[in-house]
Amino acid sequence: MIKSTHWLNRKRFILYSCVSQLMLLLYFGTLFFHSDFVISNGISLISDFRIFWAASHLAITGHAIDAYNSTKLWNAVSALDKSVVAGRFGWFYPPTFYLVIFPLATLPYLTSYFIFMTCTFAGYVAVFRQIIQDRLALWGLAGYSAVWINIMDGQNAFLTAAIAGAALLFLRERPILSGIFIGLLSIKPQLAILFPVALSAIGAWRTIFTAGMVAAVLMGVSVTVLGPGTFMAWLQSIGQAKAMCLESDTIAIVMPTVFSALRLVGFPIAWAYVLHFTIAAIVAVMVWRIWRYSRNQAMQNAALMTATFLVSPYLYFYDLTWIALAIAWVAKSGIEAGWMPGDREVLIAAWLLPIALFTIAWFTHIQIGPMVLLLLLLSIMRRGWIIARPA
Repeated sequence: MIKSTHWLNRKRFILYSCVSQLMLLLYFGTLFFHSDFVISNGISLISDFRIFWAASHLAITGHAIDAYNSTKLWNAVSALDKSVVAGRFGWFYPPTFYLVIFPLATLPYLTSYFIFMTCTFAGYVAVFRQIIQDRLALWGLAGYSAVWINIMDGQNAFLTAAIAGAALLFLRERPILSGIFIGLLSIKPQLAILFPVALSAIGAWRTIFTAGMVAAVLMGVSVTVLGPGTFMAWLQSIGQAKAMCLESDTIAIVMPTVFSALRLVGFPIAWAYVLHFTIAAIVAVMVWRIWRYSRNQAMQNAALMTATFLVSPYLYFYDLTWIALAIAWVAKSGIEAGWMPGDREVLIAAWLLPIALFTIAWFTHIQIGPMVLLLLLLSIMRRGWIIARPA
């Protein structure tokens, strides 16, 4: 357990978690009941989930390709919410994601939302509990703002975090199953960038091959079911995603990436890309080295989960549900093998990050996401080199 000699003892950990839960409940409760999250007829829009539901409706009516057309997607969403403003969203997911959301529109909107969020959250918690089984950790998870943000946005971050976490948990003992999970991440490919780097470092070629085959099969099935045009439409939508989301100064406040941090302080787009990918290359080398030479599997896993947010330029603050798993691996190592100076302070900063990055960027135009994530990665790397394995 957390030793009482440190300021972050057991009682304070529970207290801070409860305070965080209360504040988040008040914040999101106010947002829910006093904003356009609820429209006049009482149907909760749950933000991004309305796009999933609308795309599902287009797919089951034989018009999956229309989701990649912003006007037709807007027409589908506006059938649910007449107040929605055109041009504020788009559909940029690969056709494989349709295989997940295909049945959503067969159910009433709210029923569909609750089933989707309940199932994905259950998988997320199950993976978290496999990493660290101490019930104390659940207090921290309940007070982690990315969990609440994902619930309010109706997003898929629980699903992707559970898939990635399960892939890492099964990697050593069941490499084929791990490869299947990694292949499933093709529903959101920007989150899978570092897996080949890490797997090649340990020579996990069966896992890499399996992941590639699963991704290819999923794409083949989705294109067969939805029509070949969906694949080309997805490729064409990437440019739209860059212009509408990635290169938008407004959306940058909720994107915890190096690129967004540079854009917020005034870097030109071209220079922001150059610096982002330079740092991404350095981070990828760091991940390769810890996977190649460290024997601390927990820190290898935590490094991969954390570094993903320093490599991909297109991620949102709800995707930081992944960081809870990284924190869990570090916390478990600290409990079992002892803490190193500064470890717990960095974990607290990472735990506060999802809601803090948005709030600070809103008022100051400074994106703290990459700074905190880099501190966390460096802390993980240090532990990975010094502590070979749990005591």
